[in-house]
Parts: sequence; structure tokens; C-alpha cells
Amino acid sequence: METTAAAYRAIAGALQKRKDIVAKQPSVALATNYYRANISKAKTVDAFVNDYRLFSYAMKAYGLGEMTQSKGLVRKLLTEYPADPKALVNKMTDPRFKAFAKAFDFAGKGANATSAPAATSLAIDKYLQQTIEEDAGAQNEGVRLALYFKRQAPTVASAYGVLADKSLLKVVRTVFNIPSQSSAQSIDTQAAMLKKFVDPKDFQDPAKLARLIDRFTAMWDMSNASSSAPATALSGYFDSPSTIGMDAGMLLSLQKFQRR
Repeated sequence: METTAAAYRAIAGALQKRKDIVAKQPSVALATNYYRANISKAKTVDAFVNDYRLFSYAMKAYGLGEMTQSKGLVRKLLTEYPADPKALVNKMTDPRFKAFAKAFDFAGKGANATSAPAATSLAIDKYLQQTIEEDAGAQNEGVRLALYFKRQAPTVASAYGVLADKSLLKVVRTVFNIPSQSSAQSIDTQAAMLKKFVDPKDFQDPAKLARLIDRFTAMWDMSNASSSAPATALSGYFDSPSTIGMDAGMLLSLQKFQRR
């Protein structure tokens, strides 16, 4: 069986080719053709939100597919200026909402909001990326998480942003062996704990991001008892064989990750 690391690298290393293939899938092509032909015709927030095919496509493209039924929330986001510090979107820690509000900025661009690249060509490219990640997740959830982390982590500015995104949080928890029970603690306590392990600013460093993903894929296979990822394969990811295992030694080694 292929390891999570190998599967991730195969996709990440030929991403555009994968997008070209996915774009030709009948269901994807049908959804994309409708979106491309009609998105610029939605001149108002209501016209956009009330066209399910357009709205659901755009929401999925920006990673908010699970929020497609939250029309009231999205309508409010799109009727406020995203540049206004008092706008609801600027009180939200999840960067996906901010990206969506900026892409479909009806308050600022009016009827031209759905003609901008962020709402047209870029949205389509993002939709294809999302589809690739979902397809990968159907085979191996670890691959989906790794692809998602590579794409989304650099947009997060703080530990609170990690906490607001369940997929990002799952990667970080896996890497640093942080128990899920920690979610019972206050949000400030959780944020303080995450800061001890990783600085979100490091996500913007391609080398550090790549190392973190390497560690995640190794830890994922080990924690999921993958027969294709024996413990001896982890020696390339950690400082020494003595760090292999879910003990304090590993946590200390991982905590030093961002300092290298």
C-alpha cells in the first residue's frame, strides 16, 4: 500500500495535470460550465445566494461547502465592506470567510463583483483544487489533510485561526500528538498551548511548511497503523530513533521544529 507521504507528493507534484483531468469529469464539467456561463449574470447578493448551482459552487471553491445552507450568514457577510474593521467578517477567525467575502465583494464592487477574477477564473481553479482534495480524501484522509494544509495554512495569521479550522487543527494535533480532549479547555488556553509547539508565521515559510507536512504524513501513517509506514521509516523525519514513539521525548523534539 502506498504511504500517505508518497500519495501526497504524487498529487502535489503534478497538481495542474490533476486539475486538467478532474475538469473533464462529467459532473465537474457540467457544474463548471454552468458556473462560467452564469456567475457574471448574478448582479446582486440575492441573485447570487438564491441560485443554488452558483452559490454552492462558489462556496465549495472557497472551502465553505459545509456552510452552503447558511445563506443568512453569507448574505450578511456580502452586504458589508470587508475592508471595514467593524464588519462581521473581520470578527471571524476563519480565513476562509474573509477570502470569500473579498472574492464576492458586492458592497464594494456592486454589480461587477461577480465579474472579477476572484469570482470567475480563480473560483473555478479553487473548485478543481477542492475536488482533487475530496477525491484524495476518499482514498486516504491523510492525503486530503496534507493537501489542504499546504494550501490553507499560509493564510492563517494566529493560533486562533488554526483553532477555527478543524482540518488545520487536526494536522497540528497529529504532528504534535495533542489530544483531542484539549478542545474542552478555553479557547485562550488552547491557543496558548499551540503557540508552544508552532508559530503560525512559519506556515508562510515553504521549507518549514514542507517539513511540517512531512512530519504529519509520517505521524498519520503511524497513528493509523498503516502497514505501509513502519516505524523505521520515520527516522528520516525525526532527530534520532530515540524520538520515535508517543512520549515526552517526541513532543520535545517536535516542539523544537520551528526553531530549526
